[in-house]
Amino acid sequence: MRHSKLFAGLVLAGLAAGAVPAFAQTSVTLYGIVDDAVAYSSNQNGKSNTYLRSGNLAGSRWGLRGTEDLGGGTKALFQLENGFDINNGAFGSSGQMFNRQAFVGLKNDRLGTVTIGRQYTPYYMMVGTLGPTTYVTGATGAHPGDIDGLDTTIRINNSVTYTSPVMWGVTASLQYGFGGQAGAFSKGNTYSGALRYDGGPLSLAAGYLRLNNVGGSGATWNGASTGTPGTSSLNQGYVTADVLQHIAVAGIYTIGKVTVGATYSNVQYKPGAASLFHDTAIFNTAGVHASWVVSPQWRLAAAYSYTAASKANGITDAATYHQVSLAQVYSLSKRTSLYALEAWQHANGKSLSANAASIINAGPAVGDSQNSTPSATSSQVVGMLGIRVDF
Repeated sequence: MRHSKLFAGLVLAGLAAGAVPAFAQTSVTLYGIVDDAVAYSSNQNGKSNTYLRSGNLAGSRWGLRGTEDLGGGTKALFQLENGFDINNGAFGSSGQMFNRQAFVGLKNDRLGTVTIGRQYTPYYMMVGTLGPTTYVTGATGAHPGDIDGLDTTIRINNSVTYTSPVMWGVTASLQYGFGGQAGAFSKGNTYSGALRYDGGPLSLAAGYLRLNNVGGSGATWNGASTGTPGTSSLNQGYVTADVLQHIAVAGIYTIGKVTVGATYSNVQYKPGAASLFHDTAIFNTAGVHASWVVSPQWRLAAAYSYTAASKANGITDAATYHQVSLAQVYSLSKRTSLYALEAWQHANGKSLSANAASIINAGPAVGDSQNSTPSATSSQVVGMLGIRVDF
């Protein structure tokens, strides 16, 4: 009898354990992209260069994403994503294992999604994904130096993001990044918000992003801030700003196998008491792009953008930047592609040197692939031949 009761207990326990997935289904996915290319730049700080560059058509990465069904239309979710350089095995950002994304949250079908951690901004997720970085690429298609942060340059630490469910084709998202500075609530914090409409062939979006600098006596943006902008020849004289503000709108329209789009952005670097420049610096950028799915294997894309800086900080001949970008992608399979990228950028006028030390000739920086290696001349040409494998 005792053995019969024990056996019955084990059977009931087994049935109970087997029933758990019916109301708490969990899934975890390992995913990633490995992307590498032979790249050529006509001028990097005065000399041409041929080299290997990781992450061009898309950033090389691996990640884990997971969900658990909690019932009632609610799910728990998380995502951890690491960026890396395939050519030397290094982290995409020194000292950050999950430098691309790291967040956890809850999603409800009726109420929306709340996530906390290190995240992209609503400004990028809703506006940037309609721009040239999605349809051409960020490496050579992002607006010069990614001056408007519409590529994946900016991620926000210590942030809380709310994204609404889709209603009548409209989605809204808000984000706040906690600065964490005792006694100085606004130091180093971040605000972002965006609206997006998706309806059939048409998508439209508008977004806002404000980065507050922790500040200090250094000549760079303080890395203790929740968000840090990329630095290039365009903005090197303004990275000691107290506030960096982005406003952007974008739209795309798809006709059969052709998608056309346009973007506009306004970026303002506002000085504070510790800044090394004294007037607000403004960059306005307008761009157009197009993508054509020629066949299941071939996709072609092109983009043009024009960026104009403001006359300020002693500059009377303000910098302007013209950029043309092309992409050709051939899919060997659903997961493997060969690609060629070409871009040309020309700069006119004057800008500030690093540390706002002097007024210099404006230097081009194609997309966001040459931010640390701008041209010493007024033009820069970049070409790449590469392979991308998704898993």
